[in-house]
Amino acid sequence: MTIHVLLVFIIIIANGLISYKGFKERSFLEKYKFEVDSILVRKEYFRLVSSGFLHVDWMHLLLNMVTFYSFAELLSVTIGVFPFLLVYFGSLIGGNLFSLFIHKAYGDYSAVGASGAVCGVIFATIAMVPGIETSLFILPIYVPGWLFGLLFVGITLYGIKSKRDNIGHEAHLGGAFLGMIIAIILNPGVISVNYIPILVVTIPTLLFIILIINKPHLLLIESDIFFKTKKKYYSIEHRYNEQKVNQQKEIDEILEKIGKKGINSLTAKEKEKLEEFSK
Repeated sequence: MTIHVLLVFIIIIANGLISYKGFKERSFLEKYKFEVDSILVRKEYFRLVSSGFLHVDWMHLLLNMVTFYSFAELLSVTIGVFPFLLVYFGSLIGGNLFSLFIHKAYGDYSAVGASGAVCGVIFATIAMVPGIETSLFILPIYVPGWLFGLLFVGITLYGIKSKRDNIGHEAHLGGAFLGMIIAIILNPGVISVNYIPILVVTIPTLLFIILIINKPHLLLIESDIFFKTKKKYYSIEHRYNEQKVNQQKEIDEILEKIGKKGINSLTAKEKEKLEEFSK
């Protein structure tokens, strides 16, 4: 086994073991996940890294690690072990810092996952390996790396716009862009032989990052294509204010229930929500 393969497996095993502990112990997940107030107020900067080794569930973990494995060894062999680690951890931290900047006004925003780092590895590989082809997600269809990058940016944009999930797509975009930039800085000569794919994925990625920062209301509009209902969020503030109102409403209902029937009348889920709110 080469050092490159060993490195990839060490990262995968670390993600698996730490995520498993998070699955088993809620307190461990809470202590090490990405959370705005914990980072900005309590100065727990370690969360910028530790959150990247935690995942929501087995499917989240598996998807990230399979994708990581598909690109990691090739990138490690191409640029070397230490530059690879710089790309991985630089993308992880950079993606989380971008997410921190976007959500800095909302202290209860939290996230977990290695996706920022994985996206950095993907985009760095596209930049560093001319002519690379990759499978189209889980399908046995291979496409040029630059096309995969464009599809990724499109899916990320859709995820930001629709908010159908709890995935931090902003961190994905930030990690992907930074991973590519780090790889190019470490190996500037690649631009002369691979500049077209680099430009093809870099330009739209950079444009969307600028758009998220300066014109978020153009992206954060939820449009339901498959259902009759349609709900709009005109800005980040609009969406989060509504979330906070809904959260406060839930807590008020729980407190009212305690007042009428006592604390023993609460369900396990209601007790968990009350405990989270009181932290």
